[in-house]
Amino acid sequence: MDTTAPGIVFDAEGSCNFCDLHDRLEASFPLGNAGRRTVQRLAGDMRKAGRGRRYDCVLGVSGGRDSTYTLWYCVTQLKLRPLAVHFNDGFGNPVAGENMLRMCQRLGVELRTITSDWRESKDLKIAFLKASVPDMEEGTDLGIATALYGVAAKEGVQHLVIGQSFRTEGIAPLSWNFLDGRYLRAVHKQFGTVPLRPWQPNDPGFNLGIKEMVYYAFIRRIKTVTLLYHLDYVRSEVDELLVRELDWKNPGAHYFDDLYQSLIYYLNRVKFGIDRRLFNYSALVRSGQMSREVALDRVLQINSIEDEAVIALCIKRLGLTRAEFEAIVATPPKTFHDYPNSYRLLRLCRWPIKVMSRLNLIPESAYDKYFNCGT
Repeated sequence: MDTTAPGIVFDAEGSCNFCDLHDRLEASFPLGNAGRRTVQRLAGDMRKAGRGRRYDCVLGVSGGRDSTYTLWYCVTQLKLRPLAVHFNDGFGNPVAGENMLRMCQRLGVELRTITSDWRESKDLKIAFLKASVPDMEEGTDLGIATALYGVAAKEGVQHLVIGQSFRTEGIAPLSWNFLDGRYLRAVHKQFGTVPLRPWQPNDPGFNLGIKEMVYYAFIRRIKTVTLLYHLDYVRSEVDELLVRELDWKNPGAHYFDDLYQSLIYYLNRVKFGIDRRLFNYSALVRSGQMSREVALDRVLQINSIEDEAVIALCIKRLGLTRAEFEAIVATPPKTFHDYPNSYRLLRLCRWPIKVMSRLNLIPESAYDKYFNCGT
């Protein structure tokens, strides 16, 4: 991590606040026997809540490594009955799509794909490009969350399982990735042209603000489970397992289960001076899964995810000319602070958010994301 990360602070020994956060998370979510006991307790809670229902949990899948392993572990090791849910916004990698179909067939799991309204999804992507902010995937990120909550509400399921780990992915600085329904609506109001459909509990669309989260967390009592926080999850070992057990194919790069990431990484680099690999690789270094020397060498090279052919495909799929796209690239950079958002209200709710994170009513990393990851 370096000073391109907003809000980073170094102490006298050269350790930064993101490293301090990693250490606190390591202490809060121990591995080994303690982690396995936690996983068994969580699995027991999911089985108990799932009695008399078709599913014990809803599990988000993308066809990438992390979600594929999480599904495999839930079915084969924990003997859970998950409903696999995928959010399709029109930019899925075909390799990842084939992975999802194959893994669900082999594991005997139902795969339910929630396809966004293409007009809304496309309009939101263009709106966030015009807003000139680095969190260009805001619509998809919130769409994934609403797909999971909507399906859970429809099926009466009380647990969402998320395949993420701070040990392998890290946590992005807040101004690089700020998830907030009010922020999305503000950008859409200024730059969007297609009306967003209204929120319904079972079909939330792209609506997920504080009010909706209160409904899902306190009225529907839906909890989130970040299973990989508690498991000895080593990526190099997982790849071999997934190939052997599920004939899994690597989509080509981390996050490349979503082709739009190619355009995002390109714009982050050329417009914002951001390399998201910094917090990804830092997490792997702190977790002992990558050497610092290898990480430093890799970030000297342009990320392989930046495929010019895929970038051109994304621009075409959005209905933009290259000239229109380049005009958007040329606008001055901004962040979520330049648009109406819920940040001030969230700051006032610091302690309730901390309690909700610890009770799994929202993702366990939510508190640290909003209060310990820069500005």
